[in-house]
Amino acid sequence: MELFATDGYERTTAEAVAAAAGVSKGAVFGYFGSKAGLFLAAYKAAASSFSKYLDAPADVLAGGFFAVIAHWLTHTPHLIRDNWVPYRVSLLGNYCSDLELRRSITRFLRDEDPYGTQAFVQFGIDHGEVRVDIDPPMIVSLIDWLMDRCQDAIVTEALDPGLFTGDAGSADLRDARLRQFVELLRGAVGTGTSS
Repeated sequence: MELFATDGYERTTAEAVAAAAGVSKGAVFGYFGSKAGLFLAAYKAAASSFSKYLDAPADVLAGGFFAVIAHWLTHTPHLIRDNWVPYRVSLLGNYCSDLELRRSITRFLRDEDPYGTQAFVQFGIDHGEVRVDIDPPMIVSLIDWLMDRCQDAIVTEALDPGLFTGDAGSADLRDARLRQFVELLRGAVGTGTSS
């Protein structure tokens, strides 16, 4: 993960990975099949290292579905400091240009559900906060995609101020945007009531 995080997908070589692992290049290909297979394994490890939605503190869970969304968005900047390597790998995977690799990542996210989005959406439904007239897998997909993109924007803005907005933005502006995102999501999938 560290080599991909530091050098990116294109510049990371099987030779460098083999040297860092103390094995032959052939062993890397023998185990992972290809560079894409190696990256997919790194991506899976990275995504699986993050907290699941329902790992939020008990007081946040007591606040309901949208409180949990707000909690994780508010805590996104810690990814830069605490989990930079896995976050960078997940960022590379989210925006990779290799269509077959992207398909493999999408299948992994759907089948393995590393963030526990399916259980989280069910939590929202069970608490009367998430609509039942929309297919739950559609809501899962929406939550995964929108949260990824919002978190990517937050982290990228912290790493490269002005990239998205033309200005670095204040903490108050960031907080307002996070509240707006939660309200936008509430308007899309919320029932208008809470438990």
